[in-house]
Amino acid sequence: MRDYYEVLDVGREATSDQIKKAYRKKALRNHPDRNPGDKQAETRFKEAAEAYEVLSDPDKRTRYDQFGHQGVRGGPGGSPGFTDINDIFSAFSDIFGGAAGGGGGSMFDSFFSGGSRGRRERGQRGEMLRMRLPLTLEEIADGTTKKIRVPRHVVCQPCTGSGAEGGANALDKCSVCGGSGEERHIRNTPFGQIVNVTPCRQCRGEGQIVKNKCSQCGGHGRVRDESTLNVQIPAGVEEGMAINLRGEGNAGQRGGSAGDLRIEVKEKAHEHFDRHGSDIVFELNVSFPDAALGTDVEVPTLGGSTSAHIRAGIQSGEELRFRGRGLQELRTGRRGDQIVRISVWTPQDLTEDDKALLEQLRESESVSPPSGPDHARGKSFFERVKDVFT
Repeated sequence: MRDYYEVLDVGREATSDQIKKAYRKKALRNHPDRNPGDKQAETRFKEAAEAYEVLSDPDKRTRYDQFGHQGVRGGPGGSPGFTDINDIFSAFSDIFGGAAGGGGGSMFDSFFSGGSRGRRERGQRGEMLRMRLPLTLEEIADGTTKKIRVPRHVVCQPCTGSGAEGGANALDKCSVCGGSGEERHIRNTPFGQIVNVTPCRQCRGEGQIVKNKCSQCGGHGRVRDESTLNVQIPAGVEEGMAINLRGEGNAGQRGGSAGDLRIEVKEKAHEHFDRHGSDIVFELNVSFPDAALGTDVEVPTLGGSTSAHIRAGIQSGEELRFRGRGLQELRTGRRGDQIVRISVWTPQDLTEDDKALLEQLRESESVSPPSGPDHARGKSFFERVKDVFT
């Protein structure tokens, strides 16, 4: 898959206006009306639209700059790409519907002097839905598939989404636009004809009129329901990242295309670990004797537990590192580490014998920490502690 900046021939520091201008240029050059029957031009047209969809959205652009294509995919193997050219016109109405020569018409109509791209999408596009998906670190570590329940509008079955009693065959053609969904206004200029195309004022661009509304959906073409979806979560996602599922939002009204479902990642707090990028940190409390004499302990990992060796004389704040026991990075696939941070625990509930023993240690000159690197300590504190316990 080509780099999106390369597709639009812009640098990574390009402004939003420069990206928009570059996309208009690419879209014009490869527009299907200018290249009839040219499959390669159609592919380039879709490729440019996919690049613009990502780079024109600040949030998507940030994720793409950080994680590449995988950062903006809807799941492993998916992408935000377009398969239908009409989806491109619908998604970027501000570009394809913006005036190139004034008057609010399509910029392509002004170049191709009247060749319509066909009837506008019937109905109204469905709304985007947003959901937060809580994930454990174990699920994030290797990726997972989550089954989620989504309350949403779905296509009304009795009217097949048309909104008309009796289905799509019961719709009437709009008398104003003749079913095209568009009103065309031609202006003659010294540079030739400019055709401004606007949605029909009567049918609002649908080309058809609902006279007898469906009793099930009230003429909207959709009803409220709940669906179950399987969502693939790539390994290494982070708090606040979003997975966009195209067409899984609310169904459109009266046959309009469905909106998208945006799933935002929420990391669950973990019982043992704190996350730092792809590394995970475990705070290990070590008793005073174990820190002095050394020991072997069991520590939790994302995959179970493992043995960790505590060397004699270890200090609070020191760290043990287990390579490759952390989380997988979304962009590179490299696995981070697990860090075990040592905290020497100070006892609080002491018996009289415990206190007497510690009083003996406090009298030792080596109990106090050294004042500098050249301080003469004699026999070390931990060596004296070891002598007491042995």
